[in-house]
Amino acid sequence: MSTTQRYLLNVKFSTYAQHYSSESGIVQLMQDLTIAAPPGGQLYPMGGGNPAHIPEVEDALRQIASEVVDDTKRFTQMVGDYDAPQGHERFRAALAERLSGLFKKNLSASNIAITNGSQASFEVLFNAFAGAFSDGSWRHIELPIAPEYVGYNDMGRQARPILRSTPARIDLIGDQQFKYGIDLERFELSIKTSGAVCLSRPTNPSGNVVTDAELTHVAQQCAATNVPLIIDGAYGLPFPGMIYTQATPFWDDNTILCLSLSKLGLPGVRTGIVVAATEVTELIRNANAINGLAPTRVGPELVLPLLANNRLDELCETVIRPHYLSKQSLALNTLLEAAKGLPIRVHRPDGAMFLWVWFENLPGGTQKLYELAAAEGVVTVAGHHFFQGLTRHWQHANECLRVNYAGDPNTVEMGIKRLINLARRLYDQDSSSV
Repeated sequence: MSTTQRYLLNVKFSTYAQHYSSESGIVQLMQDLTIAAPPGGQLYPMGGGNPAHIPEVEDALRQIASEVVDDTKRFTQMVGDYDAPQGHERFRAALAERLSGLFKKNLSASNIAITNGSQASFEVLFNAFAGAFSDGSWRHIELPIAPEYVGYNDMGRQARPILRSTPARIDLIGDQQFKYGIDLERFELSIKTSGAVCLSRPTNPSGNVVTDAELTHVAQQCAATNVPLIIDGAYGLPFPGMIYTQATPFWDDNTILCLSLSKLGLPGVRTGIVVAATEVTELIRNANAINGLAPTRVGPELVLPLLANNRLDELCETVIRPHYLSKQSLALNTLLEAAKGLPIRVHRPDGAMFLWVWFENLPGGTQKLYELAAAEGVVTVAGHHFFQGLTRHWQHANECLRVNYAGDPNTVEMGIKRLINLARRLYDQDSSSV
């Protein structure tokens, strides 16, 4: 053992380091992006949230990048200068103009702040509206529907957990599908203990799209309780527009809308966007300066021309959305056909790029299925990571699993078939042991 190794074994971390536990669901999800194929086998990567590589989108971005490189001033500013801590001024102004028309509100660049990815956005927002307050109170981030995005679970920098979730209502659809809804009879806010409400639309992991009626109900509750509504639109409107059902874009003065450039095809440039009242965007500005000096310039510089000439809307509507719908159709049909005769249901995929599969009464649960599948190169995400903030055990949380269908269609098709074959084996073994 080297001296360095002996030293590392004795290193002491503060309690703050507990926030960076290797047991975190988001850590496991991102680590799984590096899983290698089993010896002599093939890898079927359907786990992490990498978006699809869409040639038309990448060609448009490549053309803009080429123009930036050829423009000495633009290139030097993009890579050689810090941006302002609230983010790219011209990009924010162009986006504010676009959103003003969409929401019929008078938004300006001051209502928008750029961050180094959505995780950075939520880390600031969650800790700003939840946890310990100077009056001695303790407030929560309320999730009106569980399951929700796994990345929320580790955002708290507080002495105890800050998330509080309401289990979703489950509506069965036919023999093989289901849909989540907000249980409006159980979901309620407290003037004393609710700090903010957060929901994703569409929802990662399930592809659920909260209905206009549900969203209106939640927004009214938020306004009545004087707590902000945070909407995570990383997959939604206005971009990348990965919603495949009727849904009205929503923003008002009490809403904090979080957007991202990742699912447009730019996950590597880490660009998050917060649209909110100026008190919130100024807080984000300050956090950017304190935590990282300034946000990225690369993402805004690449997307600004697409905003300016309305090409972004065209790409979302005529390229990105149809691309994912085509892949979804293949993946969904493959799964439903493979799962015939088994107590397996799929959440109706109204948005995003995932199939959320419910393996009812699966022996060993989906964590066991995830482990067996990973050993054979089939990489998914076990569902229990997405059920954070619950106050009591819910068996449903151990029976779900997320499949990313954004990858190569043939690989996804074969991976799904292998996954369901493994599940069938578990069900059959349980039946034979009775």
